Amino acid sequence: MPSVGRRLPKWPWRLQLLTREGGGGDPASNFKLRLAIDQARAINMPKENMQRAIERGLGKGGAATLETVIYEGYGPGKVALIVEAATDNKNRTTPEVKSTIERNGGTFASPGAVSWMFADVGKITLPKNGKSFDEIFDVAVEAAADDVEDSGDTVEIYTKPSEVEKVKNALVEKGLAPESTEIFKKATTTVEINDEDTAKKVLGVMEKLEELEAVQKVYSNFDIPDNLLSQ
Repeated sequence: MPSVGRRLPKWPWRLQLLTREGGGGDPASNFKLRLAIDQARAINMPKENMQRAIERGLGKGGAATLETVIYEGYGPGKVALIVEAATDNKNRTTPEVKSTIERNGGTFASPGAVSWMFADVGKITLPKNGKSFDEIFDVAVEAAADDVEDSGDTVEIYTKPSEVEKVKNALVEKGLAPESTEIFKKATTTVEINDEDTAKKVLGVMEKLEELEAVQKVYSNFDIPDNLLSQ
């Protein structure tokens, strides 16, 4: 199925950045920070680590100032790539991202080159837990979800970014327990990859980008069949 971006275990940086850019360190008034805290809790990030990251975002402790930088490019097979980074030094991070893409069979591109192929959406992942897709679909539609997709053991519910928390709360009120809630870039057009060699190269450049310290998320629009992914 198409890549939808990958969550990376770099939550201290992300919490710090969202505190600085998203409207302060109070989760009650900083919606994106609140979502990130929920995700950090889901992977058992210690509370004191979260608080320390938020304080750094507020300028305490002498932490370097981070900023969000978005990079775009093409990978093997002409798949689109969007790289979201948090950095205190663009002069270091930009050549790192550029060289990683180019060394792994891709092309570094200017802003706007591929971003039109993606849309910012809210995503709620919900385990079925014995319920059918149709049952969850009906509840999600009633909660004003924009789209609902069956993903095997889970259901993925898509919303407008500004309404993801409202839809999540409506699902909870109906007795459903979301596994995760996030805002991410969903591909609106996909590139089919049907040969093993290209699939390996595409996954390879994604992994190399994710290994870079400053990189927070990598998005692509590839569509690799399950039989190739399993290999």
